[in-house]
Formats: sequence, structure tokens, C-alpha cells
Amino acid sequence: MDSTDKISTITPRKSLFDLKLNEIWSYRDLFVLFIRRDITVSYKQTVLGPLWFLIQPLLTTLMFLLVFGRIARIPTGGVPPVLFYMGGITVWNYFSDCLRLTSDTFVKNAGLFGKVYFPRIITPLSIVSSNLVKFSIQFILFLSVFLYYYFSDAQIQPNISLFLLPVYIIILAILSLGFGLIISAMTTKYRDLTFLIQFGIQLWMYATPVIYPISQIPEKYRWVIMANPVSHIVEAFKYGFTGSGSFYLNGIIYSGIFAIVLFFVGVAIFNRTEKTFMDTV
Repeated sequence: MDSTDKISTITPRKSLFDLKLNEIWSYRDLFVLFIRRDITVSYKQTVLGPLWFLIQPLLTTLMFLLVFGRIARIPTGGVPPVLFYMGGITVWNYFSDCLRLTSDTFVKNAGLFGKVYFPRIITPLSIVSSNLVKFSIQFILFLSVFLYYYFSDAQIQPNISLFLLPVYIIILAILSLGFGLIISAMTTKYRDLTFLIQFGIQLWMYATPVIYPISQIPEKYRWVIMANPVSHIVEAFKYGFTGSGSFYLNGIIYSGIFAIVLFFVGVAIFNRTEKTFMDTV
């Protein structure tokens, strides 16, 4: 063998919390490729293509307006219902899409993982990153609706807390990634979770103030909603743009700490499963 030849040795992770950031950086081209793949797959072989990124929140908003606004008559705290629902949908969609797509990382990519080596965590990281494109498109739609009502003298009062939007998105990304890593590890043994995850996400939405303000929840049950780390982000997002609702700094801090702890727990479980998942998947 030529002395100039290089030999790469792939060894198990020494620590369950080892992210191998240097290794991830060396595979950055693959990371970018996965992001492009995820974006392309979202609208491949569809007639309207990326327009579905706009159509989906519009149709959901109209459905909420009819069911919860007209029929159930749930108050929106003085905020125009269209703006209220679209604000909640925009934030919730990013979290739910990231969670749903990262939760089947091992099962969906088993064929790829079994053929070539690369840091497996790149796959869920690329999903969280590629969904930022979809979020950006839907946020522009929300911003257009917001500006329409703002210049129409609607009773909305944007405030300085809206500048915390990047913090909200980072927390949601880490939360969805943490939950997704844990669930993806569990689905290697319990495939039933794959079928339950969509149903679970739908129920989770009703435990989050997407279609109602927290103020409408009876005091004795409000702690359940407040224990949900996503609730504080959704409520703060709406508050920043409309001035209606509530903003709890302690709640944002709680969500951030919850997300970080969950992420490291998810990484540990993911790394442990990574060593043996090909035997069970």
C-alpha cells in the first residue's frame, strides 16, 4: 500500500452526548445536499409546486375561521380572527413539520444508513434547517396579512417583543429536534409510533393556544397549557405582533431550558440507538 494512502477508521462514539461537531462540519456539503433534497421533495410532482406552502396555511385559516370563529364562536382577544389564526398556524406549522419529519429518521433512511457512513444526526438537522424555508414563505404571508390590518386601523398594537422572533424559532427548532430524536429512536423497535405521531401532533395543537388565547382557559386548567413549552412561544409570537394576549419572560426561559435539556436527552438516546438500529429496523 502506498504510504500516501489514508486510512479512515470509524469507531463508536465514546460519549452518548458526543455531537462530533468537527465531523459534522467536514460533511457540510452533504448537509446542504440534504437540505436541497428535503425542499425539492416537498413539492416534487405537484401541479402547484411551492404554492402549496401558501395554500396550506390559507386553507387551514379559513377552516379555523369557519369552525372556531363562526360556529364555536371562540373569542380571539380583540384580534382580527384571520390574523389571530394565521399567527398561530405559522408558528405551529414549523414546529409540527419539524417534529413529524424528524420522528422517523431511522426508519425512513434505513437503506441509506446501511450503505454509507456519515454522521446520522445530519439528517434530522437538515430537516429542521430546510423547514426554515417553508416557515419563511408562510411568515411572509402572515406579515402581509398583518400589514393589511395594521394599516386598516385594526385594534392591534405591535411591540418590541416581536424582535425576539429569532429566539422563538431557535427554541422551536431545538424542541422539535429533541422530541424528534427521541421518537425516531423509539420507532426502530415500536413501529406503531409512526402511525400515532400524526394523531399525537394534532392533539398537541389543541393543547397549545393556536386557536384560542390563554386568557380563555379556566384558571384551574391553565397550568396544563402553561406546562406545554410550545404554548409560551405561540402566545409570545401573537403578542409581539398584536399586543393582545400575554407575554411571560419566565415562560420563554422555561421553554428554552426545557428545549436544551430535551435536546441533550434526545442526542443521548439517538446516539445509543445509532449503534444497533440496523439490527432492529
